[in-house]
Amino acid sequence: MNNNVNNPAPADNEAILGILNNSEAMLKRIYLAYFPMVLQLVITNNGNEDDAKDIYQEAIIVLYNKVRAGNFELSSKLKTFIYSVCRRLWLKRLTQLSRYGGDIHDLQEYLPVEEDIANHEEKDIQFNKMTGALGLLGEPCKTIIEDFYINDRSMQEICEKFGYTNADNAKTQKYKCLQRLKKLFFQQK
Repeated sequence: MNNNVNNPAPADNEAILGILNNSEAMLKRIYLAYFPMVLQLVITNNGNEDDAKDIYQEAIIVLYNKVRAGNFELSSKLKTFIYSVCRRLWLKRLTQLSRYGGDIHDLQEYLPVEEDIANHEEKDIQFNKMTGALGLLGEPCKTIIEDFYINDRSMQEICEKFGYTNADNAKTQKYKCLQRLKKLFFQQK
């Protein structure tokens, strides 16, 4: 699925406090939590993974320096701040590398920050709802869904693991589990 399940993003105030206390563990948590977002931004805009790592490292340094200066006030989510800094740094880098010959303001229609952030936050909400629904699903449904969709196990493997008489019975059970998962997902606020 996603590294954020195992490495959840720290609360914004927890992250700022960790930076103030020179916590390497907190910097690592911040790095792991938000790098996939930056990687997607850079790759979809003429970059590669190394570019994304460079831009993200620069953004973390910007964040670190601002927090350590002592007058940093977060007026948005930390995720939004990091995304905005990375976006500006990447646009600047594109201009320097002459990969983009036009006016940097023309990229607004291709990289709308507000929509991008809103979409990203909506996906996070949906992901968290799905994680919650999976947690409520119970066994054996939870394991069947995870085995099939996350672990890429075949219906035959699932059939053998749970002792169903054939793969069709396992498929029927998976369908019933999906229906329950769907119901739990949409019942959440």
